[in-house]
Amino acid sequence: MAGKRKKAQKKGAIFNGKGKAILTLENGLIFEGQSFGAPITKQFPGEVVFTTGMTGYTESFSDPSYTGQILVSTYPLIGNYGVSERRFFESEKMHIAGLIVSEYSDSYFHHSARQSLADWLIESGVPAITGIDTRALTKVLREKGVMLGRITTSVKNGEFFDPNTGNVVATVSIKKKRIYAGTGPRIILVDCGAKENIVRSLLSHKATVIRVPWDYDFTREKYDGVLISNGPGDPTRCTATIDHLKRAFLKGKPILGICLGTQLMALAAGAKTYKLKYGHRSQNQPCIEEKGSHFGKAQGRCYITSQNHGYAIDEKTLPTGWKVWFRNANDNSVEGIYHATKPFRSVQFHPEACPGPTDTAWVFDEFIKTVLRARKK
Repeated sequence: MAGKRKKAQKKGAIFNGKGKAILTLENGLIFEGQSFGAPITKQFPGEVVFTTGMTGYTESFSDPSYTGQILVSTYPLIGNYGVSERRFFESEKMHIAGLIVSEYSDSYFHHSARQSLADWLIESGVPAITGIDTRALTKVLREKGVMLGRITTSVKNGEFFDPNTGNVVATVSIKKKRIYAGTGPRIILVDCGAKENIVRSLLSHKATVIRVPWDYDFTREKYDGVLISNGPGDPTRCTATIDHLKRAFLKGKPILGICLGTQLMALAAGAKTYKLKYGHRSQNQPCIEEKGSHFGKAQGRCYITSQNHGYAIDEKTLPTGWKVWFRNANDNSVEGIYHATKPFRSVQFHPEACPGPTDTAWVFDEFIKTVLRARKK
């Protein structure tokens, strides 16, 4: 019989403002509900996006890729399993700019829960609104595209802020090099807002991980392979990372990109990126591996993946030698690329999951195998 699990339940979590809270979109639409997060003592602007994930809000809210974004949850009930221990977070803090839900549950239960979602939002200074018709709001974002918005307590005129106009990556990347010792190959992890489970995944393969800032010239380091991480914002803002990647391509050592890392590899190769109408944010995105990619376990198979990105690669601009590895089964957009003759591969989805399925965890397995083969040459 399994040991007793600690009951973690709380009634009546703080709703704080106990009053109305308003989400105003840049097109003038207004959605009114009740505040349950941090006190709304000022305007909270951001880019309004939606996620169709059913669970995993602890991991999602601590994902640096959500920096500057007001997140709308399409799943109708949020908060009912509380917030787990910090060791399950994907970074040291919450990164969303605001949260919009249909119904917030102020009672919760889960064996790993340590506090309510409302309490975590308050600690993090992040506003949240419950009682919103999220189905109607999501339909607007799906048909019109993601747009700027702000959370306030009144409909007075205010400012909107587009996080993509600046280099958001610079605000979430680590500031100095950090090394995680292992017994295997030396892997450079370029931290553009890396999720912690990327580090855990590499360490599980015995790798020594050299985690460096987004603008660090990693080509001067001694390494066996490079992984370019996920991160927030417009990839074209990361000019330093793109320049370093161009030099890394010349070295010919294995490189793997994840999410933003994929877009940066494409830009370094000479391709272009574009902003998706409403992005891919959920743990249920279907991706089909292209036949002939000579890498996957079952080419032509459809994998259910975890994703969080608002930009994609323009397939028509891929230079000679680069090919499509994965496609999104919903909109046919590029979800992965690879070089035909060199050990360069990347995926838009998150093979490390957290949250979401681990169907594509083999991407890490194959990357490490590629690194080990290259090291023997």
